[in-house]
Amino acid sequence: MFRCRVAAAGLARTLRPLSPARGRAAAAGTLLQRWSAPVELQLSRHVASAGVPGGKGGGSVFVLIVGLSTLGAGAYVYRTLRENKERFTSRVTTVTTRSQDGESSPSVSCPCLSPAAPGARPEVPSHVPFLLIGGGTAAFAAARSIRARDPGARVLIVSEDPALPYMRPPLSKELWFSDDPNVTETLRFKQWNGKERSIYFQPPSFYVPVRDLPFVENGGVAVLCGKKVVHMDVRGNTVKLSDGTQISYDKCLIATGGTPRNLPAIERAGKDVQRRLTLFRKIEDFKSLEKISREVKSITIIGGGFLGSELACALGRRAQTRGLEVIQLFPENGNMGRVLPEYLSNWTTEKVRKEGVNVMPNAVVKSVSVSGNRLMIKLKDGRKVETDHIVAAVGLEPNVELAKSAGLEVDSDFGGFRVNAELQARSNIWVAGDAACFYDIKLGRRRVEHHDHAVVSGRLAGENMTGAAKPYWHQSMFWSDLGPNVGYEAIGLVDSSLPTVGVFAKATAKDTPRSATEQSGTGIRSESETEAEASEVRISPSSSPTPQVPKQGEDYGKGVIFYLREKVVVGIVLWNIFNRMPIARKIIKDGEEHQDLNEVAKLFNIHED
Repeated sequence: MFRCRVAAAGLARTLRPLSPARGRAAAAGTLLQRWSAPVELQLSRHVASAGVPGGKGGGSVFVLIVGLSTLGAGAYVYRTLRENKERFTSRVTTVTTRSQDGESSPSVSCPCLSPAAPGARPEVPSHVPFLLIGGGTAAFAAARSIRARDPGARVLIVSEDPALPYMRPPLSKELWFSDDPNVTETLRFKQWNGKERSIYFQPPSFYVPVRDLPFVENGGVAVLCGKKVVHMDVRGNTVKLSDGTQISYDKCLIATGGTPRNLPAIERAGKDVQRRLTLFRKIEDFKSLEKISREVKSITIIGGGFLGSELACALGRRAQTRGLEVIQLFPENGNMGRVLPEYLSNWTTEKVRKEGVNVMPNAVVKSVSVSGNRLMIKLKDGRKVETDHIVAAVGLEPNVELAKSAGLEVDSDFGGFRVNAELQARSNIWVAGDAACFYDIKLGRRRVEHHDHAVVSGRLAGENMTGAAKPYWHQSMFWSDLGPNVGYEAIGLVDSSLPTVGVFAKATAKDTPRSATEQSGTGIRSESETEAEASEVRISPSSSPTPQVPKQGEDYGKGVIFYLREKVVVGIVLWNIFNRMPIARKIIKDGEEHQDLNEVAKLFNIHED
């Protein structure tokens, strides 16, 4: 009797049915688990039982019934597995075909929207705890900061750009010096120190598919590419996208960046001129201009600032090997005329000319028209310039379209959303990057359009969105390279209208951007020293005379240029001096008047061999 009960209990455990809920969701694999006991073992257990007391042949009948049931269930399992295998094989074939199609045509499209199955999760979640508007450097820095402080945070980035977040500086620097013929597709480049890296901050695997963001166990960062936020309801904590989708949020960051400015003369010129114009800003602009530079005979860059001068040098290198004519024209007296003192601006202009560029200073565009198959640029002084393509690099206009619907304040002097010391525009809205107009306790209200500011302001905004309540004390730096051998880093107010004092020395082989990246290990130099600040600055007393302005024609190998306001240093340019930004940051923060800037310059070790 005891043996019979034990055998019956074992059989019941083996054949126990699933609950209704589990039964509906069970796959063939689960069914196999229910029948995992070998048939021989099941039969042996049943044959060993003594049957029902008093029954003749009851044991044999029982074994027969169980055997037939086992065979029937086995047939059912076989048929189910066969059907599932066919469906699985079909699915794998479809996915493989899609993957091969995708590999055959490289694209920067966002991979975060996977194909939806019928009845699947919505493509875009209706609510997210952290919403970041804009897909640039500031938004990515904020996302990393949020996740660092809250590892389970769910962050959604909504970006107009079709690409995942990437760094912009290489678009006008290293990518142009790449020897890879497929650089426009790979978007990988060698830094000045020879190391290779991708333009993207993170690979696609770093991000969570948008529709899965509310459900993943440990949260993550998702990017909704190619979408624009067109309306903000600040009271309701919701935004509306260009396709009508609405998303609610708990905390929101506006990091919308800016749009390249155009010249009124070009805007009035009509569509024929517009088709031959590049407003350089994004990956697609780099790809397009790189292709154009291989096809046309002449390119004219309008603008003598950072971007215009970098592109002029990059294209000038190609002019020497491909016969491309590169023209750069701008209204100032020399390259970087609004930033560098006149003598250094003139030296930079000659440097750009040596790169194969026809530099035309004091040039103001009056009109642009099509003449035959070429463009005709007429200047206000009567000069004319014929070219095939125009690149306008004349500044950035902050994207503040959301201010109207959100009721946010825009600064009338500098542009951008006005924010407080914590980068807040409202109690649950922060702004970072190019679009933020913030108050600098040392230098007054400012708006900065550089990579380092985007990194640091985005990081701080992310910290404050998770409760840090930290003020923005950082003095951001920026840098520009005219190729691998000449570059500079700057901080504070660097305006050529301010009085300046320059201290220069003879350069060595170590005083180049290439050498700087070899020492720091990064091509984006601010990544290695973003928030560093010297703990103490000691300046020895000296009776040396005040430094004199260098003479025209001198070779400015390396040096320090101090920008003064009321005898206090408010800006510093380090010319071919690298990895000394913490000292410059400390000098500006202290805000002291210095009697001898020669001694201050020694802090940067400019006389080292």
